[in-house]
Amino acid sequence: MNRRPPAVVAVLGSGSWGTTFAKVLADAGELHGTQVRLWARREDVAAEINSKHTNSRYLGDTVLPETITCSTDVAGVLDGAEVVVIAVPAQSLRPQLAVWKPLIPADAVVVSLMKGLEVGTDDRMSQVLAGELELPDRRIAVVSGPNLAMEIARREPTASVVASADAGVASWIAAACTARYFRPYTNTDVVGVEIGGIVKNVIALAVGICEGKQMGDNTKASVITRGLAETTRLAVALGGEAETMAGLAGMGDLIATCSSPLSRNHTAGRLLGQGLTLDEVTSVMNQTAEGIKSAQAVLDLARQLQVDMPITESVVAVLQGSLSVHDLGPRLLARELKSEGEL
Repeated sequence: MNRRPPAVVAVLGSGSWGTTFAKVLADAGELHGTQVRLWARREDVAAEINSKHTNSRYLGDTVLPETITCSTDVAGVLDGAEVVVIAVPAQSLRPQLAVWKPLIPADAVVVSLMKGLEVGTDDRMSQVLAGELELPDRRIAVVSGPNLAMEIARREPTASVVASADAGVASWIAAACTARYFRPYTNTDVVGVEIGGIVKNVIALAVGICEGKQMGDNTKASVITRGLAETTRLAVALGGEAETMAGLAGMGDLIATCSSPLSRNHTAGRLLGQGLTLDEVTSVMNQTAEGIKSAQAVLDLARQLQVDMPITESVVAVLQGSLSVHDLGPRLLARELKSEGEL
């Protein structure tokens, strides 16, 4: 595919990752004049971004490119957009799309930054987009990988993955977000890339709980490694590729999310491990920890497919209050003895 860079990109969602990705797009599009328009739900956020070029609630004093414009008028943000990037909480996506559908330009490629399964349907975000917007797979892409927003906003080098069923579309989107500090690779395994980004949030909760309970690095490394095995089993059962789990969207994202204090899910798990209730964790954090919302959906999907996911099952039990964090440790590696190479 030989396509020019998009002239207009709309980013719907002004949280940490949505704002950061808008920054990446603006930096990447500086040479060819791409317009980057950001939609915010709140007027004060839009006003701050437009006047001060900061989004202090999520990114502190990080300065955004002056070429980013922000508005609460979603119709104006979407007008003429060739690429529509969506970064809203996973559980709010479907009702939002009902409002946005008539406003999204007919030929736009829609890009998901979201990492969650929809509760009730167990749908991945690309499936929600395809169903609600009636889009063919070739007009949908997903971005995933070790993408801690604050580090990228500071222009610290990172790699990522752009996946689409259409390799040409994946390459076009990757070119549009290639900045000096942001290097995207492409993939056509949308299922694997999404599942990697979804399940790692649940595993990060488990690792965070271990840290909150002051368990050692051996424990955390064991949970991360076996968590990757769980993720791979689910991805393969859904038609994804095991090789994807060894890359940036699998192992890379899992390591970053389970290791960094910047990770929302790791932080939520650590607070649970320290004895806070789920309600207290939610009130302390000002951002969504997708693993809390998606864990049950992941487990439901695994059970439908008869995929064994003991770490996910244990995390769900903690979130539901049927298992104490004090009893989590012995449960995390509770599988029958077998060869490590068996999925």
